[in-house]
Amino acid sequence: MYRAPSHASKTSRPAFTLVELLVVIAIIGVLVALLLPAVQAAREAARRMSCQNNLKQLGLALHNYQSTVGAFPPSSIVFGGSTNQPWSGQALLLPFIEQSSVQSLINYSVGYHHPDNTSNSPPHGVAALRVPTFMCPSDIGDRPRVNSEGVPYHYPLSYTLSVGLYQIFNPVNGQDGGAAFAPNSRLTPASFVDGLSNTMAMAEVKAFTPRYHDATDVPTVPPETPEEVSGQYTGGAWSPTNGHSEWVCGRSIHTGFTTTFVPNTVVPHVVDGREYDINVSSSREGRNATDVTYGIITSRSYHSGIVNVLMMDGSVRSVSDNIRRSTWRALGTRAGNEVIGEF
Repeated sequence: MYRAPSHASKTSRPAFTLVELLVVIAIIGVLVALLLPAVQAAREAARRMSCQNNLKQLGLALHNYQSTVGAFPPSSIVFGGSTNQPWSGQALLLPFIEQSSVQSLINYSVGYHHPDNTSNSPPHGVAALRVPTFMCPSDIGDRPRVNSEGVPYHYPLSYTLSVGLYQIFNPVNGQDGGAAFAPNSRLTPASFVDGLSNTMAMAEVKAFTPRYHDATDVPTVPPETPEEVSGQYTGGAWSPTNGHSEWVCGRSIHTGFTTTFVPNTVVPHVVDGREYDINVSSSREGRNATDVTYGIITSRSYHSGIVNVLMMDGSVRSVSDNIRRSTWRALGTRAGNEVIGEF
């Protein structure tokens, strides 16, 4: 006898239970927790390599500048020891880092806020333009500095010039800090008695570093410890953010570093109950024709345990926070006749 097919029975389909779903979610969470540090480490390694590549480009730029001009660039030009808004050595390198379009907007004979250097650089003037080679990919300060109206006014940088141990410039007699760069300098490879491979050219800094500038009554000798700075070396104009925030400016508080302390040294200072890690400069280069410029301007980075450093021979080194102070200071001189071992 024929029987019609029954539609009552259906193929059963397996499904996840709530417990199984929770177990799967927990496993995924554990895997993400295990993988995230590795991913972050890989990203930081890539950023660190990109940072080193920026410094290598700047090293090539320095030597191309020297080949073209006959000397390495000065850290700034302060005619007669006194100049308003002196241009930085970094600004002089623009055509050698494929930034001729920015360089073409600049009239170096007047200051960076002169109408000649703002009207032709829309929308906010050349000083507010971002120069990619000047910024480390790990630097969290990669943003414009704004004025009181919130308008972009300057752009910071992550790589600064070596300008001395503590004294940077004496406008009376022209004495500089004995480093690779100085105001009004015309140094050639022959000027580097210690050797180009033993002398630092540039090192990393953090954009928007808290700072004092034009500090008065600053001692003529550098501090021995970071803790001394807050009590004896501060004063003048305070800003919790404005240090290393002007790539155009030829003053070391923005575009230089000193070797007073080894890399990433915390220089503590408390303002209104908040502790800051500061830089200090006495009278800035070019501010007048008589006051000596001293600086406690520390190399710092966002790379854990190191700063990247450009040597004058064009090589790039990662320097540990644990480097001996004597070695760090020796690397900061061009003719100190020090014996430098491994670092």
